[in-house]
Amino acid sequence: MEKKPERIDEIGMGGFKVVQGDGFSYGVDAVLLAAFASGDTGAKPIKSRLKMRVADLGTGNGIIPFILAHKIPLSEVVGFEKNPVSLGRAERGCAMNKLENRISFVLAEISELEGYENSFDAVVTNPPYFRRGSGIPNEDESKFIARHETTASIVEFAKCASRILKPGGDFYMIHRPSRLPDISEALRAAALEPKELQLVVPSSGEPANLVLIHAVAGAKPDLKMLPEIAVYNPDGDDYTELIKRIYQ
Repeated sequence: MEKKPERIDEIGMGGFKVVQGDGFSYGVDAVLLAAFASGDTGAKPIKSRLKMRVADLGTGNGIIPFILAHKIPLSEVVGFEKNPVSLGRAERGCAMNKLENRISFVLAEISELEGYENSFDAVVTNPPYFRRGSGIPNEDESKFIARHETTASIVEFAKCASRILKPGGDFYMIHRPSRLPDISEALRAAALEPKELQLVVPSSGEPANLVLIHAVAGAKPDLKMLPEIAVYNPDGDDYTELIKRIYQ
């Protein structure tokens, strides 16, 4: 199959850019996750303080670290990615945005990540949404890997986050509402207690198609439901005011 060309896109925040390719671009879910972790949607945010360390599991082209760098100026972000092509794009984007002193990237499998125990204040992740063995393999391997649990499942993402988080550290994830039973079971098994949950709907009155979860390492049970987020206005012809603010 002919390789699709790379391109450089503006992300609309902080003047930062991102390198994209293989016909697969970041979506609103990555933007929503970074906004959720930053407190823009009403959730308890990552604390903005000197030497705050944040990990992004499955960072792809680095879009989430770049947005976090804009929204949380004092954060240090480490992005972990198993795909060397995606990692290369993330590193080039980092250099292009002059963020090398705040963001770094590591080539690693989430299920085999070692040497970072209890070293992060917060973990964010936008993992593959579909279970192993589900769906028909896409001829575009990059798209299939990004969307399906090929080497790491929700369980492995939760276990990894639990290992690398400091006690009381924050975990932020975006996923599909249909996977909530799996997510809750995996988080609690890894001693990550769900504390906040926020549904995302395409437009007000429509069924939720995404869910944002905030969990805390070693916390006591007490789940808070946050107001839902509508991405588009009722006419579907423009973003809601909240989404527009998130992109600032």
